Amino acid sequence: MIDSHCHLDFPAFDLDRDQVLLKCAQLGVNSIVIPGTQASMWLRQILLCESYSQLKFALGLHPYFLHNYRTEQLQLLDQQLSLHQGKVVAVGEIGLDFSLPTDEVLQERVFSEQLNLAHQHRLPVIVHHRQSHNALIRLLKKSTFCNGGIIHAFSGSLQEARAYIDLGFKLGIGGTITYPRAKKTRAVIAQVPLSSLVLETDAPDMPINSKQGERNSPSYLPLILDALQALRTEPENDVKQACWQNTLNILPNISN
Repeated sequence: MIDSHCHLDFPAFDLDRDQVLLKCAQLGVNSIVIPGTQASMWLRQILLCESYSQLKFALGLHPYFLHNYRTEQLQLLDQQLSLHQGKVVAVGEIGLDFSLPTDEVLQERVFSEQLNLAHQHRLPVIVHHRQSHNALIRLLKKSTFCNGGIIHAFSGSLQEARAYIDLGFKLGIGGTITYPRAKKTRAVIAQVPLSSLVLETDAPDMPINSKQGERNSPSYLPLILDALQALRTEPENDVKQACWQNTLNILPNISN
């Protein structure tokens, strides 16, 4: 299994990161993607991934941290993508979060500029969304970007899911589907093509059902897979194999 989105570099894991990774390996979670969030954290990410063979990294500017944004951060991102060519798996976590006080015009500009960098470096993207599906789909359609990627923690409508899939994206499936009350998201995930799904935890955030209030962990990925298998009509092993292959297809540098 591959956890396509986990912030294992966050301080929440500083005391037991080795133990968490050992447990993941025992459970068959053999690759974990750590998305970037802000320029000041990129070096920490890269050094961490160089220390553990099962960790892979993406680099990007998350909309949550744009209050510290400076234009030279895009230049630095361009440099780091070149320096780590073949190792960096995606540009991300990038996107739009309209629940934040950050200027929406600035968010859209930085997102579009990061799409351009991903296009230039022939990399997929990992996309964050909140109250922003319409704007994201509009900008993706307008852009020359064509490398696809993952819509992180997808929770939109079936129409939005199909729009992203038509644009070459996979849908990141995490702890939300473990909650019976998440009827809309569960119904959508049951209907979209199996070829469009990848697994993720977003640890230490987005705890799964029965673990509310606790630190989320990539070791819970098998429980998310269990929930997905229960929603799908395909044989359980087909679901597991498809999620693994889908992730490799959209993030091919994982295998490097």
